[in-house]
Amino acid sequence: MTEVSAPQRLARAVAGSSVSERVADVQERLYRPVLDWVKNSAFHSDILGHSIHPPLTDLTLGSWFSASLLDVAGGVEARRGAALLVAAGSAAAVPTAFAGASDWSWMAGEERRIGAVHALGTDAATFLQIGSLIARLRGRHGLGVALSLAGNGIMVGAGFLGGHLALKRGTARRTAAASG
Repeated sequence: MTEVSAPQRLARAVAGSSVSERVADVQERLYRPVLDWVKNSAFHSDILGHSIHPPLTDLTLGSWFSASLLDVAGGVEARRGAALLVAAGSAAAVPTAFAGASDWSWMAGEERRIGAVHALGTDAATFLQIGSLIARLRGRHGLGVALSLAGNGIMVGAGFLGGHLALKRGTARRTAAASG
């Protein structure tokens, strides 16, 4: 019998958690108008044969992680570029979130719970990145870097859960069952 890895145990714990269910219930109430809209919008397209959410995450995360790379290795000359990347990632987070919400609006049970925790993490990371951008624009570069690094740290965990949903559980597929 194979041993279950720590990340897989984490995903199973989130999937079975009553706290995750409460998070999902709160998010469903808070975001109901958005969920109703995105469920039947272009954000729930089958044009790719799968969800558009995963490729959109590449834009968001690629920008944010690249900004941190510039922050750590680019020196003072890279500050403007890093701020631009944080802004681009934050702008890309909007359609990325809509696409993710459209997928989540059709989920139930364990997938719904995992998706809710994934969304909570991505929301927190997005707010940290927006805070980073504001700090940078106000000349508080050190605070901006710290907020961005914290946001990226949270995105590692949230991204794992999103990848688990899309790849392990198949929620990114566009089939009759996945499209509602």
